[in-house]
Amino acid sequence: MSLEAIKFDRSEPRHVSVKVLDQLLLPYTTKYIPIYTIDDGYSVIKTMQVRGAPAIAIVGTLSVLTEVQLLQSESYTKSQWFYDLTNWESVRERLLQRIDYLLSSRPTAVNLYNSIKDIRILVGESQRLQALDEKLFAYTCQLIDQDLLNNMKMGDNGASFLLNDLQEEGFEGDFAVLTICNTGSLATSGYGTALGVIRSLWKDSMVKSKSSGSKKAKISNSNSKLTHVFPLETRPYNQGSRLTAYELVHDQIPATLITDSSIAYKIKTSPIPVKAAFVGADRIVRNGDTANKIGTFQLAVICKQFGIKFFVVAPKTTIDGVTETGDGIIVEQRKPNEFRLVTGTAIDPETELPIRSKNTNELQSAKVGIAPPDIDVWNPSFDVTPHEFIDGIITEEGVFTKGSDQTFKLDSLF
Repeated sequence: MSLEAIKFDRSEPRHVSVKVLDQLLLPYTTKYIPIYTIDDGYSVIKTMQVRGAPAIAIVGTLSVLTEVQLLQSESYTKSQWFYDLTNWESVRERLLQRIDYLLSSRPTAVNLYNSIKDIRILVGESQRLQALDEKLFAYTCQLIDQDLLNNMKMGDNGASFLLNDLQEEGFEGDFAVLTICNTGSLATSGYGTALGVIRSLWKDSMVKSKSSGSKKAKISNSNSKLTHVFPLETRPYNQGSRLTAYELVHDQIPATLITDSSIAYKIKTSPIPVKAAFVGADRIVRNGDTANKIGTFQLAVICKQFGIKFFVVAPKTTIDGVTETGDGIIVEQRKPNEFRLVTGTAIDPETELPIRSKNTNELQSAKVGIAPPDIDVWNPSFDVTPHEFIDGIITEEGVFTKGSDQTFKLDSLF
């Protein structure tokens, strides 16, 4: 059973139910947060209870849908004062203000921007609340279903490309890959982007490991097999150790968690050759420069030094066809205390087991200070990897590589 970052019950189109997995409590606690309004969507995105560019866009879109449906609930409309429901133009104006507010939750993630741009068009086209409800429901379902389909396409595209590339260079045997942050089911509607490629590589390895009589098709004729994954812990918010490691364990894919500062030494000393790194993206601009979780640029530089292929994996919705270079990307600065403090499940110092509440038996969370409270902090959420360090951009449309002029031609994705 795949992990679900978002529970979306669409069985009653006019009364949907949305719950979001609180990823700040993983890997010890599984708790879902209900989403009723745009404020709820803003909150879970801003606090990073949900993260990952595709999932952010989906949750943002769902929060608009749930608010529109809430405005048609008699029990709610009697108590609310913000919307003047007797005047559709007034409702439209207020709703557009709310949507702009939602966008401010994560400015770097272009998927959210693209979805909100589409939603603004739907709001402008609709002449009444009920019509907007119907359009939003159809749009949201398509967004989620298409994301899952695209993830699986990207996974197979990336796996096939790497395996064929290894075959061309004459490499045959077991290999390992690196990844940073979280780009799996918890960051998308399911399967994942960069972690989706890893899942496809692992699936191919399992087919090759079985008898020749297996009816399952191999992704490539290459004899190479993925046998290990090295996820980075991903400082300072630890999406790699809390989430990616969690998904790899869930899928029973052999993996070893390493610190962000040990990449070079792990590559040099690994008994299994590291042949590629797969990372996600929050924004890819026209020339291929890519914004992703802080530490991605460092990983790309190290891969370049060792001659390891470095791939960005993202759907077309992550492509920014307006911004020319990475210099135009707004990099979000996070709160200093996200760096000074570590939040997680409280552990008994003697038994090293999770601490549970005596009254509810629920696992207890805790914050631990790891830096002087008055030290200045620089805490960018993302960095920008120049296209010079990227060997390929994997999308649902295929794998884009640089031409003889060492530039990407991404125009077909805009």
